Amino acid sequence: MKIYAIAFTFALLTPGVLGMGSTETLAPAALNIYSARKEGLIKPLLDRFSDATGTEINLVTGKGDALLTRLQSEGVNSPADLLLTVDAGRLYRAQQAGVLQPMTSAALSSAIPQHLRSADNQWFGLSVRARVIVYAKDRVSAAQLSTYEALAGQQWRDKVCVRSSGNIYNQSLVAGMLASKGAAHTDAWLEGLVANFARAPAGGDRDQIKAVAAGQCDVAIVNSYYLGGMLRSSDAAQVEAASKVALFWPNQDDRGTHVNISGAGITQSSQNPKLAARLIAFLATDESQQWYANINNEFPVRENIKISSVLESWGSFVADTLSVTELGRNNAEAIMAMDRAGWK
Repeated sequence: MKIYAIAFTFALLTPGVLGMGSTETLAPAALNIYSARKEGLIKPLLDRFSDATGTEINLVTGKGDALLTRLQSEGVNSPADLLLTVDAGRLYRAQQAGVLQPMTSAALSSAIPQHLRSADNQWFGLSVRARVIVYAKDRVSAAQLSTYEALAGQQWRDKVCVRSSGNIYNQSLVAGMLASKGAAHTDAWLEGLVANFARAPAGGDRDQIKAVAAGQCDVAIVNSYYLGGMLRSSDAAQVEAASKVALFWPNQDDRGTHVNISGAGITQSSQNPKLAARLIAFLATDESQQWYANINNEFPVRENIKISSVLESWGSFVADTLSVTELGRNNAEAIMAMDRAGWK
């Protein structure tokens, strides 16, 4: 995976790491975390941080949009110290809503590539997800595939599956297209893509993979970690469906495959922002990044981290280095463009 090579080593629990005085120590305290990541995908890491620092972690999980609404409603009285959520579009919304605060961390600023964090350091990407094409092995060859744009071609009429336009992963894909190619190009692409839908958009990314496996469509646009999760599933039906498709990295000869992030930011209401910053730093350490790669089937934000055998089997790829801030900035325009094209 050709994304970013950064040497990153720092002592997580050294007080001076995040701009605190080298002689400063932090007494054990509590952190309240609002997380759009499911408990099983984040709690083991939080437990490790808690064990190492003596910090009490109070975790509230929920949907990303619901957690943002809760933060806005609670305002300065919110007990939350940290927001963990998925998709740069949601992190951008939180930033624009004024519920996050900037943090000063030379370690994180050097560790996390600039295009995977906000310009004013209000949020940092902690894992990378790629939106890819999966295709039916028995009906499609990789030689027939090239770019997202090519899926709007006549040869894919009634052969494309994708989830709804209400899904932020698709909104961010379109937002990235707007930033890279402009409105006219994006509108033309959307018109052709929607005309090629094999069925009305429905279900999640796993459902799109299952639809390809079942012959309902030949190709689908999905986040790669869903395929990884199915291949490693204890459910034989999921493994069987996933084994009938292959992954293709789009746009390797131009801007690269569209990528997004999961990430974190310190809330405006945090009563313990320095400790919250230490937790974000912990989530960017080698140990945490490798855990993400192995358990979540996502890619680390740093290239030097070993990834799972499943991810390795897909080969290296060129990722788009567009600032993920643009995915949030162009979200409203993306939704309107999808509506114009009839993407339900």
